[in-house]
Parts: sequence; structure tokens; C-alpha cells
Amino acid sequence: MNQRRQFLGATALAAVAAPSLSNAQHAPKASRGPILLTVSGLIGTGNRGPLDPALDQMMAKQKIGFDRAQVFDFAAITALPAVTIKPTLEYDGKPHTLKGPLLLDVMKACGVKVTGKTTLFLRAVDGYAAQVTAAEAGKYRFVVATHLDGQPMALGGLGPLWAVYDADRFPEMMAKKLPERFAWCPWATYHIEVKEA
Repeated sequence: MNQRRQFLGATALAAVAAPSLSNAQHAPKASRGPILLTVSGLIGTGNRGPLDPALDQMMAKQKIGFDRAQVFDFAAITALPAVTIKPTLEYDGKPHTLKGPLLLDVMKACGVKVTGKTTLFLRAVDGYAAQVTAAEAGKYRFVVATHLDGQPMALGGLGPLWAVYDADRFPEMMAKKLPERFAWCPWATYHIEVKEA
């Protein structure tokens, strides 16, 4: 996993500004800041239009496409009810407090009708992607973390958003080596595609 994550460098960091600016022009008037999360696929009506390959550069380069999407700025994502988890993280082997809305609550806010076949493709700014079923997201209580140890997460660290769960609570995950517990958890999560498997 770490080899795939090493791509996060100047290119990805420079590219993150383009989708934020583009999404901001498609976002609802109530948006107060840059768009941090775009959800596409089998959603409700959405609050932005189709991907613009000229302005949504990073998403276009990562072969993402959509006709409509639901977008969230920091205020919108933190307005959802939040939960707190305290997993031991692979990066320093220490427990940390992460806070954010449940991933399935974010899906509900997007008008997703979850079924037994709903699959979520979670994508990070560096292109790393993970697939988790809605059933797994519910069982493991995935959150879209906005805060780490009481502070908003910064771009260039693990944020500004991180799709993650508390692996310490599940014996089958605790049996794995620490880095393997987080293969489903792309830090710097910025796009989720909802599909039916």
C-alpha cells in the first residue's frame, strides 16, 4: 500500500486546487469554502452538474466521470452528526481520536438508496482507491473523519477528510498486521463513487 501512496507529491497537491475551484462554482450558494468531497454515481438529485474535464483536472486525470454529484465543503460535512473513534494508526502505532460523520450518513445525505449490492469506491487525491461495500461500511462503522486529535485535518497530512474505521474494535482486523488493517482507508479522501455490484 505504501508504494502506491508515495505518488502524493507536487503533482497531486497542485492538482487539488483545480477540482476545488471548479466544484465551488457548481456548489450550492450556501457553500462557504472549497469543496472537499464529491460523491457521484447512484445518488439523488445532487447539487452540482457534470464533471468538466477542463476545470476538474484531477478527477479527469483519474478517469472519474459523472453527470451530477453531491458536493460538501467543510461546513456541510461537519454539519452532519459526528461520531468519535480511537483507532491505533499504522503511521505511528499509537491510538488517536478521529471525529466525523458516519460514511453511511454521508451517503444518506446524498440521497443514496443503500441495498445489499451497494458498493462505495473511495478515492484519495493521490489516486489511491479502495472499494468497500455498504454492508462493510455499516458493520465496521466507517466515518468520514474531519478531525484528528481535536484539530481539523490538513491537506498534506491525512486530511482534510479520511474515510476510516476503528480496526481495534474488530478481532478479525486486529489479527492483521497494522498497515494491512487500513487498506480500505484512503487518507485525503476527496471522491466517492456509488455503484451497484
